[in-house]
Amino acid sequence: DLTIQPKYLVTFTVGIAQKANIDAAVKKFSENFTIMLFHYDGRTTEWDEFEWSKRAIHVSVSKQTKWWYAKRFLHPDVVARYDYIFIWDEDLGVQHFNAEEYIKLVRKHGLEISQPGLEPDRGLTWQMTKRRGDREVHKVTEERPGWCSDPHLPPCAAFVEIMATVFSRDAWRCVWHMIQNDLIHGWGLDFALRKCVEPAHEKIGVVDAQWIVHQGVPSLGNQGKSENGRAPWEGVRGRCRKEWGIFQARLADAEKKYYLDQGITPPNSTSV
Repeated sequence: DLTIQPKYLVTFTVGIAQKANIDAAVKKFSENFTIMLFHYDGRTTEWDEFEWSKRAIHVSVSKQTKWWYAKRFLHPDVVARYDYIFIWDEDLGVQHFNAEEYIKLVRKHGLEISQPGLEPDRGLTWQMTKRRGDREVHKVTEERPGWCSDPHLPPCAAFVEIMATVFSRDAWRCVWHMIQNDLIHGWGLDFALRKCVEPAHEKIGVVDAQWIVHQGVPSLGNQGKSENGRAPWEGVRGRCRKEWGIFQARLADAEKKYYLDQGITPPNSTSV
């Protein structure tokens, strides 16, 4: 029997090549966390050298992605005992991160969906995720001209990326249902997270005081296969873009149906 009943869950989708990095990351999470590893390379016994691995939960299915695992193994009813669920990539530098302190800040600022700030100019795609050194958290940003139709909408607000996302129990129940069974890469999900909390521009944010570095290891691309002279990562990236379009179309169709079921004329366009 467990002497401590963990209140939080952290999952990493891992391959053996990132074993040392995951060991460093896990040590940033206290005994209040259940550790869960999703193994995409089928190699699990090599992790036995770590004492923490013996109490971790291991799930092994070859060549899958973290959203594939999350949809199948993190049903909201199964993880309902946890106040917060961390769904993280394997290539994150955590030297400046402490999970317990992170939870304190999330609670203090009322964040239902969040991520740690990213070290400036390292692995950045969006300005929203860039760490700010003068505050504990931030919920809005300025992007390049024309990128935000509304200052309260993604990617200027109500937005975090999907590499190191943290969900409250209630937010995860909604997000899990939004994840599509067959769209395994999760592209587009970051722009749609706002549909799960209200007001989204207040309840989604970036924690600056506990920050990470995205190392940008292309591990998933290396799991693919070469086709027609294209590198494995090119095939993965192509599928990601295709899935993003499918996800946007499905979400728009679902919103249209919702409005019609309510007897309301749908807006001319519904943006993800």
